[in-house]
Amino acid sequence: MTRRLVFATRNQGKLVELRELLAGVQVLSIDEVGRAVPEVIEDADTFAGNAAKKAREVSAATGLPALADDSGLEVDALGGAPGVFSARYAGESHSDSANNAKLLAALSGIADRRARFRAVLALADVAGPLGAEIITADGTCEGTILTAPRGTGGFGYDPLFFAPELGMTFAEAGVGSKSELSHRARAMRAIKPRLLAYLASLA
Repeated sequence: MTRRLVFATRNQGKLVELRELLAGVQVLSIDEVGRAVPEVIEDADTFAGNAAKKAREVSAATGLPALADDSGLEVDALGGAPGVFSARYAGESHSDSANNAKLLAALSGIADRRARFRAVLALADVAGPLGAEIITADGTCEGTILTAPRGTGGFGYDPLFFAPELGMTFAEAGVGSKSELSHRARAMRAIKPRLLAYLASLA
């Protein structure tokens, strides 16, 4: 590939995961592109809307093809919350531990702890052949929320999210095993053929 791909995130955990999933592609974070990239306000009410907005704005700011994701946790007993507010569930100045603590408090005494991680990936290249078009794909991973955290790997709600397919939490699995079936991995597998074909067309 002669063109670079910028991943519209400053989240190092997400960056590591994506680089694992896109081995062979030069994936840059927005801090590595050599120019200032403004913060994108994630004010859409869907994961797809936020992902598309981030991809467009980062592509416009960098002049590069940009891949963005929006992802989060949907808990059935909470009506799908925290959803698009997953990263700031405990407030704007959030932390993973505060978000996890609020989730545990919200589920206190509730037997139905079914949940899923959902991710939407969006590719934009506003100055390139894509123009205004956005390529998107989504993925989900079903699981349950434990009553206490387990594991030290991963990030976000990973210590509380038990994936039956793994027989452990995402935090216990770490990037390697988790990347095989995570919501982001499934979205990546869905978008990867079109993403690679598009990058190849730019060579």
